[in-house]
Amino acid sequence: MRIKIIIPVLLLSLLSGCLNYYQETTLKTDGSGEMFIHYWMKLATSQDSMVVSRFGIFNPDSIRSEFTSKYNTIENVEVYPDGNDSTIHAKVEIVFPNIDSLNNARAFRDVNFSLKDGASGQKVFSQFIPPAATGFGFDAELFDITYIYYLPGDIITHNAHEKSSNKLTWKYKLSEIGMGKTITATYRPFKLKETPVWIYILALVVIIVVVIFLFKKNRS
Repeated sequence: MRIKIIIPVLLLSLLSGCLNYYQETTLKTDGSGEMFIHYWMKLATSQDSMVVSRFGIFNPDSIRSEFTSKYNTIENVEVYPDGNDSTIHAKVEIVFPNIDSLNNARAFRDVNFSLKDGASGQKVFSQFIPPAATGFGFDAELFDITYIYYLPGDIITHNAHEKSSNKLTWKYKLSEIGMGKTITATYRPFKLKETPVWIYILALVVIIVVVIFLFKKNRS
């Protein structure tokens, strides 16, 4: 297998400096959604510079190629250096028709995104975080990996580290990934086109006003 492949966790094992990976995903009720990915590293050694130039993990064309499939749309790819802290950054914005379709992109081929029916009226989401080699002389404690999901419903069960309403957050050090991790959550989807309560209240008020008007009219 050529190391050219940009698998989000695997690329961490190619670098000797500190690299962070951040993924934020918003799911809609129909399974479609948006994903924002941001990873960055400090160019601390000449080896880091060689890896970046050789494997293209911070090359916009290479990034677009690895994250693209016929089922999703790459909205934006941005690569830029930050001279203030000697870091280089890459950002990717993806729109997908169904989260399962992301598995067709080469960058996600080992990630196994899944959204399936659970118990009555429930959905079960999961994503696998593949293991990564911990050689190359770096400290795996330096690598931060963050996944954030906004799920379109009431969350029933999850294995996230943090929960705020329908937002779930998983945070790992690379050393914690081991043979791989699966992040998962079960939720009850919000109803499509659910009628707001105020509509019913307004309708009731209108009915009452009409009844009172007709009653007074009949009396007169």
